[in-house]
Amino acid sequence: MKFVGTGSAFTLKNFQTNTLIEKNGKYLLIDAGTDIRFSLHRAGMSYKNIDALYLTHCHGDHISGLEYLAFCTYFDPSCKDDKITLYGNNTLLREAWNHTLSGGLRSVQGKVVTLSDYFDVQMIKKNGGFEWEGIRFHIVQSVHIMDGYSIVHSYGLMIDVPENEGTMTEFKRGKRIFYTGDTQFNPNQIQDFYKAADLIIQDCETTPYMSGVHANYQELCTLSPEIKKKMCLVHFQDNVLDDNGNVLPEWVEKAKKDGFIGFVERGTVMDMTSSVAFPSITSAMVYPLCR
Repeated sequence: MKFVGTGSAFTLKNFQTNTLIEKNGKYLLIDAGTDIRFSLHRAGMSYKNIDALYLTHCHGDHISGLEYLAFCTYFDPSCKDDKITLYGNNTLLREAWNHTLSGGLRSVQGKVVTLSDYFDVQMIKKNGGFEWEGIRFHIVQSVHIMDGYSIVHSYGLMIDVPENEGTMTEFKRGKRIFYTGDTQFNPNQIQDFYKAADLIIQDCETTPYMSGVHANYQELCTLSPEIKKKMCLVHFQDNVLDDNGNVLPEWVEKAKKDGFIGFVERGTVMDMTSSVAFPSITSAMVYPLCR
């Protein structure tokens, strides 16, 4: 798991929180925000390296980079017979096309196109999941914001990494990672997922005020020590970073003192099959992984 960005929507010192999973030389990208072309370039990659994509929700820092991926792969002859596989909740993908993506992508010269012209679309029903390169992904629905009286969901992931390399019928689960996506602080809603995971990648705003849209650091501090000790923090604001994009020492120490694994810096790489990257990890061990 490589974090090509770990910042909030409006970061200037970081890239937005978009994450790569690598297996067997292939890459699955979780979200593709506005600055994805820059974050991939910084990581020495491009659209040509992306084999699959999963979307958590429709905000620009998670979805606006799809136009870049779509047009580049559509017009690049080397990508013609090898579309990116796009996974997502069925309702979410329809909303993404109808309300966000179609404005820029629905027409090319002489042709009206759909999302399926750009991607190999795999719509997933509620309580469903998918398998990619032997890893199982279960969609976890959570509350991101309230749109008046209705809920706008974000769809995180429970990721089951296999202990073996057998077929799906022989699947034996090894490590389990809960990737929250963007979510309000709702511990009662998702506490069972917290408990079931070996590692938690948690959305965390670091502003002194609580927006109510994301889980705030102050709120997360109220979680039990058992939960916090396996929690890595992403999607944070620039107040955590120095001018070079590194986590400030006082925030490193603060997270450690408060019981978290720590803040995840841009470029951090975690071995999903190794015990090094799971509950036994210390905050001091997170940062050397990307150096």
